[in-house]
Amino acid sequence: MRAGKLDREITIEGVTTAIDEYGNTVDAWMPRATMRAQLVTASAEEFQRAYGASGETAIVFRTRWLDSVTVADRVTYEGAHHNIVETKEIGRRRGLEIRTKRIGA
Repeated sequence: MRAGKLDREITIEGVTTAIDEYGNTVDAWMPRATMRAQLVTASAEEFQRAYGASGETAIVFRTRWLDSVTVADRVTYEGAHHNIVETKEIGRRRGLEIRTKRIGA
């Protein structure tokens, strides 16, 4: 993977459980890694739903290998949060392709 193509910065975040000031457990997103990535595709897709048409932004990132990235994690890119839909290994742990859908799009 050529470093020159990794021209974007993304943050991989994982959910963790924390305790608030009232003693209740709450889920919080914590950064796991901030890394350089290549933006492969970005598309806006419209889906017909029961409540009408809605748009979703799908983005595919390629980056260096990072162990244990799962669909339970999310990506933050340009201030927007994206749910991870799928991950694919590139080569033998040479790189990682991350398919995402923007949250709240």
